[in-house]
Amino acid sequence: MRVWIDLTNSPHVLVMRPVIDVLRARGDEVLVTARDFAQTLGLLERFQIDHTAIGHHRGGRLSAKGLGLAQRSGALTRWASGRRIDVALGHGSNDISVAAKLLRIPSATAFDYEFARVQHTINGHLATRVVLPDVIPPERVARYGMTPAKLRPYEGLKEEYYLADFEPDEAVLRELGLTRERPLAVVRTPPAVSLYHRFDAPVFTEVLHKLKGEQVVVLPRTDEQRAELAREGGFIVPEQAIDAQSLIAFADLVISGGGTMNREAVALGTPVWTTFEGQLGAVDERLIADGRMHRLMSAGDVVLEHRDNGATAPERVRRDPAVFTDLFVKAR
Repeated sequence: MRVWIDLTNSPHVLVMRPVIDVLRARGDEVLVTARDFAQTLGLLERFQIDHTAIGHHRGGRLSAKGLGLAQRSGALTRWASGRRIDVALGHGSNDISVAAKLLRIPSATAFDYEFARVQHTINGHLATRVVLPDVIPPERVARYGMTPAKLRPYEGLKEEYYLADFEPDEAVLRELGLTRERPLAVVRTPPAVSLYHRFDAPVFTEVLHKLKGEQVVVLPRTDEQRAELAREGGFIVPEQAIDAQSLIAFADLVISGGGTMNREAVALGTPVWTTFEGQLGAVDERLIADGRMHRLMSAGDVVLEHRDNGATAPERVRRDPAVFTDLFVKAR
């Protein structure tokens, strides 16, 4: 089987890496395309995943996104034409859904946040199947054309699947000049260019000011955010893609305005606070209700100190990536 996977954002590389490994181990041929955005290409290079870079992010304006979708989908269609692809996969990639539909290739999309309406409307109507967490009620996604026949729910967090074989490496601490003798916080900036997050984040800004001067690694999403952090000073800001999962595992505290890093912290047993300002999805609702993640309402909630080494850490949940992979490609 010849499988095409398109990656449009940094987290997608992490999610689809074990899917690629499982498929190739089974003898399938996997072709990978990727958009130049955030750390997507850098992560592909770090994981040594062969890929073809096609297109780049067009910015946060709706008109620019529309233009980007049309141009990149067209480029993907031209690239994939004649390659005899059996199935196309993406984690929230609108572009591959459009291209696959034009080429009459069965396609599967995945997501774990149900309120990205524009993205899901495109993917929901065009994709053959939809892979999503089983805690998301089907009625929340029905409006996107995601009929029950299309849905392929999975148990737990996607992070528990792609981090199943993960063990942290202290090399990332040396790379960033960090020490385990001092408390460490890892902060991810809000997804300011995403359609579903068009809010100011005053609490996030207050937290950054409070932590300034401590041992804090800030992971920006865009060049504009990186430049702003450089002007502010007082933080460690990596210049290239790093082993963020190991960094999270060694951290005493994680704060993120997005979703993937928060759930990675949950999966790795690190205390985590979310500053997300939009409508909470079902996954985060469940994690907060279960006390596995906390919603940050005030900068005063943040206390950076070493975790109690004598405390019993929650046992990691490791799920079989082959199960996740089968939801994409079985009975297509």
